[in-house]
Amino acid sequence: MSNKKLYPLTFTPQLRDYVWGGRNLETLYNRTLPPGITAESWEISGHPTATTIVDEGILKGQSLVHVLHDFGVDLVGTRAGWALERKVFPVLIKLLDANQSLSVQVHPDDDYALKYEHGSLGKTETWYILHAEPKSKIIFGLRHNVTPTTFRQSIKNDTIETQLYYLPIKAKDSILVKAGSVHALLAGTVLVEIQQTSDITYRLYDWERVGTDGKPRPLHMEKGQQVINFDQIEPTAYQPYLVYNQAGITRSEISRCKYFVVEKVELEKGASYHGHTDGQTLEIWGTTEGMSELIWHEHIIPMPTIRFCLVPAILADFHIMAKTNCTMLRVYLP
Repeated sequence: MSNKKLYPLTFTPQLRDYVWGGRNLETLYNRTLPPGITAESWEISGHPTATTIVDEGILKGQSLVHVLHDFGVDLVGTRAGWALERKVFPVLIKLLDANQSLSVQVHPDDDYALKYEHGSLGKTETWYILHAEPKSKIIFGLRHNVTPTTFRQSIKNDTIETQLYYLPIKAKDSILVKAGSVHALLAGTVLVEIQQTSDITYRLYDWERVGTDGKPRPLHMEKGQQVINFDQIEPTAYQPYLVYNQAGITRSEISRCKYFVVEKVELEKGASYHGHTDGQTLEIWGTTEGMSELIWHEHIIPMPTIRFCLVPAILADFHIMAKTNCTMLRVYLP
């Protein structure tokens, strides 16, 4: 255990330059980006591929992996026992810029990943849509009458698109993409992704494009077909559930699974949300519209569009103050 004390943590994002990215994080949100394309910005990450670095305070310069090692349950809470057993941070927060369509893909669940992916976790994720061009859609699940047999045949015949369900989307929609869901984010969409700490993706179809090396990116047909949930037929977006509506604050649950809960919190200018962590779960707050502040003792953490802050499980009292009308995401462990 470190002799340093925990406090609300913000991080320097880690950027990923996959072929489908663009520059919408710069044009829409005034992010400073390197030359070229940026596909993902990993905002809070304890994944070894791209762990984020604390950017303020006494822990500045330390990776989230090291902070987790030093503080353990005080950082993530008692509800994260399943993650602590595996020495992983329980959630990963990303921004995605789908300037081009992503591959059609599927993620395994924990059981499959632990067995076939060197002890890794599976991947369930939630998408909160920040921006969508008119008439935007995503691929989400399968059409009626699709079976493992018809799916395999469509791959042989190069007609896989006939098996896929296209769901119209708009800004502020939330999509819970459970492990086993066939899915693809299509061009013209920017979103926040809240997911398990995992980077396992099985590509099923990639629009016949090539990677940066000029060669087709690899597909993972055998593993992918083994983990598809063929019972997920034409699913819908997550239906928000109103949790609280008083004093200029509206809280709606927009995603829930066994790994995390996501709330959308809308605050009128001047409204103050009083938060408290009691050791059971961390909280992650991110402003998606407007401007707010996270206040902890004498510390004031500016929360402009778009910034995320990790509130440790052991922290106790904190406040969110709305500087303008704003919308925030609140993530915690169930």
